[in-house]
Amino acid sequence: MKILIVEDDYTSRYGLEVMLEKYGKCYLAENGIEGYEVFEKEFIKGEPFDLICLDIMMPKMDGQEVLKKIRRYEMENNIVNFDKRAKIIMISALNDYVNIKEAFWEICDDYLIKPIEEKNIIDKLKKLKLI
Repeated sequence: MKILIVEDDYTSRYGLEVMLEKYGKCYLAENGIEGYEVFEKEFIKGEPFDLICLDIMMPKMDGQEVLKKIRRYEMENNIVNFDKRAKIIMISALNDYVNIKEAFWEICDDYLIKPIEEKNIIDKLKKLKLI
């Protein structure tokens, strides 16, 4: 599995990498702009991500905007089948109904509240049929 972790907090980014590295190669980005650029670069190379873990609150470009751009990019490149697109798990420190609703409206695949426990992320990967 090819995994992109977009998280501005070093501790959270590293923690996710430790939990996920046994399931695939992890790429890391520190903000939304960098995350989107990595996504697009790998897509153009023909090596898209299977999973993207995307923090909502980040500098430069927040996770909601990155989610919108990724889904728009996939649509523009004829990735309309749910099985072919990247699975995106939104991550936030906020248990905020507005953010959760917006993320699902923009077609995220799931949502996790920090702090993330390994069992919870593994359950999400199983639910999404990634492991």
